[in-house]
Amino acid sequence: MALGGTLCVALVGMVGHVVEVEAHLAAALPAFTLVGLPDTSLAESRDRVRAAVASTGLTWPNRRVTVNLSPATLPKSGSGFDLAIAVAALAGAGVVDPERVRGVVHLGELGLDGRLRPVRGVLPAVVAAVAAGRPRVVVPEASVAEAALVPGAQVRGARTLAHVLAAHGAAVEVPEVAPAAAEPVVAAPGVVVPDLVDVVGQDEARLCLEVAAAGGHHLLMVGPPGTGKTMLAARLPGLLPDLTEDEAVEVTAIHSVAGTFDAGDGLLRRPPYEDPHHTATPASVIGGGSGIPRPGAASRAHLGVLFLDEAPEFTTAVLQTLRQPLEHGELVLHRAQGAARYPARFQLVLAANPCPCGMAVGKGLACTCRPEQRRRYLAKLSGPLLDRVDLQVELQPSRATDATGEPTRVVARRVAEARAAQAERFAGLPWRTCAQAPGSWLRERLGPDRSLVADLDRAVDRGTLSRRGADRVLRVAWTVADLAGRAAPDRSDVGRALALRTRGRGA
Repeated sequence: MALGGTLCVALVGMVGHVVEVEAHLAAALPAFTLVGLPDTSLAESRDRVRAAVASTGLTWPNRRVTVNLSPATLPKSGSGFDLAIAVAALAGAGVVDPERVRGVVHLGELGLDGRLRPVRGVLPAVVAAVAAGRPRVVVPEASVAEAALVPGAQVRGARTLAHVLAAHGAAVEVPEVAPAAAEPVVAAPGVVVPDLVDVVGQDEARLCLEVAAAGGHHLLMVGPPGTGKTMLAARLPGLLPDLTEDEAVEVTAIHSVAGTFDAGDGLLRRPPYEDPHHTATPASVIGGGSGIPRPGAASRAHLGVLFLDEAPEFTTAVLQTLRQPLEHGELVLHRAQGAARYPARFQLVLAANPCPCGMAVGKGLACTCRPEQRRRYLAKLSGPLLDRVDLQVELQPSRATDATGEPTRVVARRVAEARAAQAERFAGLPWRTCAQAPGSWLRERLGPDRSLVADLDRAVDRGTLSRRGADRVLRVAWTVADLAGRAAPDRSDVGRALALRTRGRGA
């Protein structure tokens, strides 16, 4: 009997768990058993490991090999355990010293020729390993740049299984092979930021965009085609400040798990921008998949912008599921094998036409839609969803005399000053922007003068505004005051915030 072991990391959502990979070699009929709740792709590692060992020039142990992934109650998925399984089995066979590999974390998929291939989620896996006091990590050469982004990690890259074994003292010939190609990036975030100066006219919509950026508020834009809704939404990320170091690591980890991260550019320092098509499925927007679900567009937009163009065309399942992240800032995806939590604290921007044909402007003379068609179209945006959207604006077609507005850099400077005021106000508190602060906390800072919120109280009494809606109006009022350089909102700020929420319908 012989026993070998090493370490790997299992990801459940964004949470990494260090897994002990134990290999037991018994003098019995040859077999290879893998236990510890592996999924299908992980169970297939038995064939990949055996072929990779043979391609390295070694003989697979002619014994009964049992590999246990501990803790055995934790679901495990993916091909990232291949390298750890091979190292543990060969340590049990005496090819490498078991003590040298016992405390080392091994991550990577094995090709049949013995080459190491990169896997998703290297960044959060290395973060979990370092946090657990296991800083020594071996990864495929193509993943070294990503793993090295974690402070305190002692990263070693390798091209083949033979490279890994030789580094651990094994007497094995190391072949000269080309490195395995990195996993193709599905949709890396763009780096070109369009400028707000391109938008002609739409002064009220530009104001809403600035307020949304300054306070982290959600935004709905309603208007006919060609009025600039998509242009405005695409320019919102350019108004947002850079991510902090901790935020950059968190956002980059999500994109690493999703397979949309290119480590060559370093950590993602800018807020991400996601704009799924209206035909997207709930799994692609919210996240999903078999076994442990993968993050969707909502999680990839964490600390950035999620833009839903033609929002009423999205399925009801997609729109209603967004209520959870809008309220709690995270998505909890439940599956038979367990629940995965992904952060999803994004700014939601919705764009919609006023009717199916999109021409219900002014007196609506050009519109060909029947009244019930208009009601049914906008009814897709349910009351509970819209109640969570702080800013709602109607766009009108631009006129030839409309002028261009301020460029992004000017507006972004005001946004940065407002964000600095909020950082000072919320210092030592768990909130960063006005949109995150509880309404009760903000009301207490207004003082005993109820006349400041008299308009809100009347709207609540008439039933035109819910209590949650009143709190959201108050948050916008604080943001408006921050942009104006005031320490607290006055009654005019509250009135402006109320107007920005009600799309000019009045309260």
